[in-house]
Amino acid sequence: MLPPPKWANRITGYGEEAPDQLLANDRNWRIHSRVQQEALSGVLNRVGIVQNVLVNRRSGKMVDGHLRAMMAISEEQPTIPVTYVDLSDEEEALILATLDPLSAMAGKDEEILASLVGDIELTGVTALDMLIQPRADGARGDEQERMFQPKTATCTKCGHVFEVAA
Repeated sequence: MLPPPKWANRITGYGEEAPDQLLANDRNWRIHSRVQQEALSGVLNRVGIVQNVLVNRRSGKMVDGHLRAMMAISEEQPTIPVTYVDLSDEEEALILATLDPLSAMAGKDEEILASLVGDIELTGVTALDMLIQPRADGARGDEQERMFQPKTATCTKCGHVFEVAA
């Protein structure tokens, strides 16, 4: 017999939702640059969706996946996959504040990354190419530098504020 789990499972279900019916979280602090949007668009167009949008059943708001939802709306996707969780307001705030920063804390094995990138067949110059294959001298080209000059825009459907390139 297995011992009881130490971690509570907060996942309550899975489903599909119309992206324009998902409620943006007014406490979402993430800003999505044009480069990130273009890179994600390239991956979604090539592979498809591999990560669910995270929705808190109690508040009805997204906890993760605002950019995927916004892009699904603009691409007129009828539905997107959703993972439902049950979180208090305090827990929702904790997850909003820490989900991406905790992932960003991970280090990287340059050798494995180089091998992995070498196995990817990249065609044309895309935002994703520029993100995972920087110039040999480590500098960004003029086009890349221009794309990193942020401005903000608000999604007219969900109200989320996104960072876009000038």
